[in-house]
Amino acid sequence: MQAVLYVAHGTRVAAGIEEARAFVERAKKRIRLPIQEMCFLELAEPTIEQGVANCVAQGATSIAIVPILLLTANHAKEDIPDAIEPLKARFPHVRFSYGKPFGIDRRLILQLFQRIQESHEKLTEDSEVLLIGRGSSDPAVLRDFTEIATRLKLFFGVRNVNIAFLYGNGPKFEDYVANLQQNRAKKIFIVPYLLFQGLLRKHIEKTIAEAEVEQQLIICESLGYGNKVLDVLVERTNEAVVNATNINNEVIIHGFTSRKQSIYRATGEAIK
Repeated sequence: MQAVLYVAHGTRVAAGIEEARAFVERAKKRIRLPIQEMCFLELAEPTIEQGVANCVAQGATSIAIVPILLLTANHAKEDIPDAIEPLKARFPHVRFSYGKPFGIDRRLILQLFQRIQESHEKLTEDSEVLLIGRGSSDPAVLRDFTEIATRLKLFFGVRNVNIAFLYGNGPKFEDYVANLQQNRAKKIFIVPYLLFQGLLRKHIEKTIAEAEVEQQLIICESLGYGNKVLDVLVERTNEAVVNATNINNEVIIHGFTSRKQSIYRATGEAIK
């Protein structure tokens, strides 16, 4: 029996956990499968191991792992597969497949622009936008985030869209704030590219509040769990289920498949 296991990142902030749970409940209503469970990669329960066990207890023989992650980085490429690997021995009758993170998607860019509009401040020629990402050591994150910023700029005619990260590779958020005195923009829309309102959001707000600058700094709502983001999750889930079906058919026909083949089909990228 096919199951879906949604894997969210996790946070120490209770409100962030509840937001993620509510988001998944909305997605479940649009997915036609009887077994749908949720777990967290870290900092919260159920864990991935507990989530898999919950699926198996309901009769799952095939589990599609759906990461609730914005970009493809080490969490999706390594951490989740590494957590699943030992469970294959514990549940040898269960086949696992992997869905894709949200990635670069026009609907997410539309959601970003909606966050700017919700600030009720007008974008003018002397305005710019700063997108703030969580960050990663994976160079693919810098590449993809730069592409998201470029598309936001082109789609909506924003004069300038900068990016910054809270940690990892790429331009640092603290450096951007420290250099604001040299920035000629009069109005800066700051949009956290984050799903949940966790400690990172609080850090952004504190840093901005302490900045002594002449510009008008407008902290917009985070990307969050809006309807357009929900649409992307539903699509990624349906893709993962189709992928799982294809893998299961291959197992029946050929008698085997490999973990690397499964991930390759799910992400469309070669795993080295």
